[in-house]
Order: sequence, then structure tokens, then C-alpha cells
Amino acid sequence: MADRKDPLIGYQFALEVQGVITGYFTEVGGIGSEQEIVEHKVTAPDGKDVIMKIPGRSKWGDITLKRGVTDARDCNAWRKMVEDGNIGGARKNGSIMVYDVQFKEIARWNFINGWPSKYTFGNLSAGDSSVLTEELTIVHEGIVREK
Repeated sequence: MADRKDPLIGYQFALEVQGVITGYFTEVGGIGSEQEIVEHKVTAPDGKDVIMKIPGRSKWGDITLKRGVTDARDCNAWRKMVEDGNIGGARKNGSIMVYDVQFKEIARWNFINGWPSKYTFGNLSAGDSSVLTEELTIVHEGIVREK
């Protein structure tokens, strides 16, 4: 049992952009990749048609981050760069970090040329006493698990 590896349990998640922590989040989704499939039809030596499946281009999921609203406006400012047409300035490298209950980093994914494609502010209702939430969607050109 000495070599047993327990599954990681994420307690808190952080977004780091250009080496600076932009915020802590309660939910993160969309980290992953997939391969397009190219079908190539050929005829085998025995005359039968065969469809070969060949790996095509890589695609990465859009990263979605959710958190309770605070007075921090860094996500809004980053999204505003895109709204104002400054896509070149908005493209940034960053990381998604996962922390355990002792606030020790236990996993990290680095993304390349990310920019916020969507920002939404949770529903507002005067009779509701739940935490206001905001959601940020980041598109990027690749993601790699570093840790």
C-alpha cells in the first residue's frame, strides 16, 4: 500500500495570467483536448473497400471558470480588451491551478494564447439570498498539464 496513489481532490482553483494570479474560482470546466478524425477510403488488395481513420488536427475545449462576484474587475478588464478590438493585447498565456485543503498546488494546466470569449454575470433577484456569480470563458490555442 506504500505506493498507493489517491485521486486528487480539488478544494480551490486559481487562474494565473502572464504569471499573475487573476482570481480564485469555485468551478472550472472544459480542460481537455480531442483529435479530429480524417477518414481515408482505400481499396484493399482483396478488392474490399476500407476506411482508414487517421488523426487530424488537435482541438482544445474552452475553459469555463465560475466564482462568486467580488469587487475585483480584472476579468471584466480582460474581456473589455476583446470588446474594444484589442485581440492582440488580449491574447495571453496562463495557467489553471488546483489546490488541496492545505492550499498546496496539486495540479496545473498551462494554456497558450488564451483570451476571454464570454463573460456572464449571474441572475439578479431581490428575493434571492444566494451568492452572485460570474462566469468567464477562455478560448486558447493549446493546453498542457504541467503538474
